[in-house]
Amino acid sequence: MTTDAVFDSPAVPGVPLPAFVQTLLWAGWPMEFLERAQERYGDVFHIHTLLFGKEVVLAHPEDVKEVFTGDPDQLRAGEANQPLEPLVGPRSVLLLDGPEHLRQRRLLLPPFHGERMLKYAAVMRETTAEDLARWPRGAVFSLHPHMQRVTLDIILRTIFGAEDPRDLTDLRAALSKVLDRLGSAFSTIATIPPLRFHLGGFSPWAIFQREMAAADKLVYARIAKRRAEGPREDVLSLLLSATDEEGKPLTDPELRDELMTLLVAGHETTATMLCWAFDLILSHPAVRDRLVEEVTGAEDPQRLPYLDAVLKEVLRMRPVIPAVGRRLSAPLTLRGRHYPTGTLLVPSSYLVHHNPEVYPDPKVFRPERFLDRKSDPYTFFPFGGGVRRCLGMAFAQFEMKVVLAEVFGRVKLKKARPGPAKVTVRVFTFAPEKGVEVVLEG
Repeated sequence: MTTDAVFDSPAVPGVPLPAFVQTLLWAGWPMEFLERAQERYGDVFHIHTLLFGKEVVLAHPEDVKEVFTGDPDQLRAGEANQPLEPLVGPRSVLLLDGPEHLRQRRLLLPPFHGERMLKYAAVMRETTAEDLARWPRGAVFSLHPHMQRVTLDIILRTIFGAEDPRDLTDLRAALSKVLDRLGSAFSTIATIPPLRFHLGGFSPWAIFQREMAAADKLVYARIAKRRAEGPREDVLSLLLSATDEEGKPLTDPELRDELMTLLVAGHETTATMLCWAFDLILSHPAVRDRLVEEVTGAEDPQRLPYLDAVLKEVLRMRPVIPAVGRRLSAPLTLRGRHYPTGTLLVPSSYLVHHNPEVYPDPKVFRPERFLDRKSDPYTFFPFGGGVRRCLGMAFAQFEMKVVLAEVFGRVKLKKARPGPAKVTVRVFTFAPEKGVEVVLEG
């Protein structure tokens, strides 16, 4: 049985439109595209886009559990993440499988957990306060560029240990160029192999390569500088000193790819999650007022139960990464359906998070549902699941709590326009259109 046979089989129904049309629908109306497909075909269906190819979307918690608890050698996330290679590099932990993935993961894990992560709180508060001072008063502005700047400065300062953010102006500018280039799904599509044309250096792919090379040059320079300076308390120093079970350190190309993964994934996704948090909180005055009361004067955002519930509800309703992928290296059977080698299985966090049997009134923003609820890893997985769950999950959640507490404890915001922001696709993520436009009052 071939992979294509899965898509031709009535056992796995799916969208019959051409890949180009499905890509346009996914790029322009991502939530509606997935929801309509699920309504018509059920909790297992296939889609076909130019960016990810043919994939089987899984929206049933039992399927999700089987995928997340299955043999990682059979369910290969690194192969499924290959579209990310132009952005993060071939040696990124996101693209590796098997022993090499476990090696990289072990080396990357320590800087983002435990007491060491708590040391970053001062940087997070200071960076947020510095940006808040630049927010215009009484005028409409978009939060997205501000959240980008805050999260990028936080990740740059924690990775490279710069005391003054101006020390990293060149790297910040280079990374911002790359991300802005991929600011829409249509630009992202230009990075897939069939569309990597140079056209004399003026194609989207050629421009992207030049901008990526400029960022790479700066990252390698930072690595060389830190090697010469000796160890400090930042993430780069920890990675430079880390060794695997055989005593081998990360090579410079490995460091480059992991640093780029942390810089890009740890910055863009967190900025987008924060924008969704502001969009949903400000759209619900009762939630905003209760949150403001809790965070005002609080010293430790980790010990604020309502803030924690609000953040979880934001991640439930608007998971920035709406799905995760696993490419089969061997045949697999899930709930009576047989999938051959090569099938791309895609558990959809967005669809599972909106399952009314799991979350009553799933379209309603109701943080209270998480106050007395323990999260199930197969019905709540905004950071992926299993052995491939996001390394930066704890760091990102901590950072978002600090930023939200700092903003809502200091200023009063209102949305420029009523109603939730439209979902759009930006750098492989579900993002709010126009970046959430707000007005700073007072």
